[in-house]
Amino acid sequence: MMTLGEALIRLLEAYGVDTVFGIPGVHTVELYRGLAGSKIRHVTPRHEQGAAFMADGYARASGRPGVAFVITGPGLTNAITAMAQARADSVPMLVISGVNATATLGKGLGYLHELPDQRGMMEKVALSSVRITKPDELPGALARAFALFASSRPGPVHIEVPIDVMALPADNLAFGVAGPPPAKPDHALIAKAAQLIASAQRPLILAGGGAKTSNAELMRLAELLDAPVVQTANARGLMHGHKLAVPASPSLKAVRELMADADVVIAAGTEFGPTDYDMYADGGFVVPPALIRIDIDAAQLKRRPSTIAIQADCRTALAALCDTVGTASTSDHSGAERARSTRDAAFAEIGPAMQAQVRAVEHIRDALPGSLIVGDSTQPVYAANLYYDHDRPGGWFNAATGFGALGYGPPAAIGAATALPGVPVVCLAGDGGFQFTLPEIAVATDARAPVIFVIWNNRGYREIETSMRDVGVEPVGVSPAPPDFIKLAAAYGIAAERLSSADELSAALTRAHAKRHPCIIEIAIE
Repeated sequence: MMTLGEALIRLLEAYGVDTVFGIPGVHTVELYRGLAGSKIRHVTPRHEQGAAFMADGYARASGRPGVAFVITGPGLTNAITAMAQARADSVPMLVISGVNATATLGKGLGYLHELPDQRGMMEKVALSSVRITKPDELPGALARAFALFASSRPGPVHIEVPIDVMALPADNLAFGVAGPPPAKPDHALIAKAAQLIASAQRPLILAGGGAKTSNAELMRLAELLDAPVVQTANARGLMHGHKLAVPASPSLKAVRELMADADVVIAAGTEFGPTDYDMYADGGFVVPPALIRIDIDAAQLKRRPSTIAIQADCRTALAALCDTVGTASTSDHSGAERARSTRDAAFAEIGPAMQAQVRAVEHIRDALPGSLIVGDSTQPVYAANLYYDHDRPGGWFNAATGFGALGYGPPAAIGAATALPGVPVVCLAGDGGFQFTLPEIAVATDARAPVIFVIWNNRGYREIETSMRDVGVEPVGVSPAPPDFIKLAAAYGIAAERLSSADELSAALTRAHAKRHPCIIEIAIE
């Protein structure tokens, strides 16, 4: 007899899942019955928040949904923060949990891990939350989840299985899967957009995280139009080093002036969120009047006014625009000069302190070309989100632009390294944020994930201290003493070294990478 728990593993394999992150518990034992004999690798974090953050990092690095197994009640509530981060950043994540036995649900009888309404709670965070009440519901629930990941704006999906249902027979389930094709654009809208673009004298492209798999198409369109390409933080790595690229935040005045000067703006895969477009909350950002929006999510297109709204996968829509615009529309719009002057002004605008922090991130990029840099909420990450040109599409990501969860970096980096073995992965975190999920560094050793953890040790929450001083608040609670990270690393069996300056980082990264094992590099910031 095959149980539902075993059938679930078979179905996940059929959908191409090769890794799950989870901590077994008494309510999920049946989920694990078929795991040992499967091709799916299980990675055990030290906390369920770590499991979901690892699933997030895995998904961002691989482009495939990350999967987490968590227990009923506290296991699921521990994962909620990471699920909220995934929702904010449109990261495909499948969280599968247990729940108490069917006959006890909602009765408040005091069973272990009981919540009044676990699924109702998850509906506030996940894109969908489904309870499996009988085995034949499982294939459809998984099909809907993976269809959502592929054909709409992705995010976290939750499926819960009561402990009694997990053990039910499931011998006759269908195991075939079929994914939906990418959303194709409306040809009439593409033609209308091409006509508007042809009239432009100062065209501009805005690229968001939804365009990060469209590097070739984006570059082709930019070159056809001679149009600068502004990249939000989640789009960094696109068109690296290109004369038309503007790897700078629209939060900066220089970038907003470039946008205001454009007569036609093409926005691909960006939600126009305040963390990307008006970080300083000065009201300087205004939605462009002649705006062509491309987004896979119809609901997202309705949230901001636009001239032409095209619901489609960015890669498909950009390719269609290129084909429709054609070489006949190629003209000189001074795009390279507009991009260059904006880059120069934007870098000058962030000032010497942030420029030095950006250079520290550039040390990582240049020492380890093609690496993934996974950031936590820390000063050099904030600076690089404002201005930084990464060399790998999708290779720069962090939690600071969306939900802003501290502690994201270490587990997400481990998830990324699990997804792409052989690709250098660096976690950049502050001493404060690093301690939120510090125990997860043990998993890097367990999972043979040679992540290099770079700790920017400014002894507390310096960014918050500055914010307090700026508004006349006497700083309180912002200077917790950091531990000795070198000794902590030794306790986890991880090599470590302490640097006195970010200028020493390149050589230290080269040494760490050569070890092919997890390492910690601490930079002491005065």
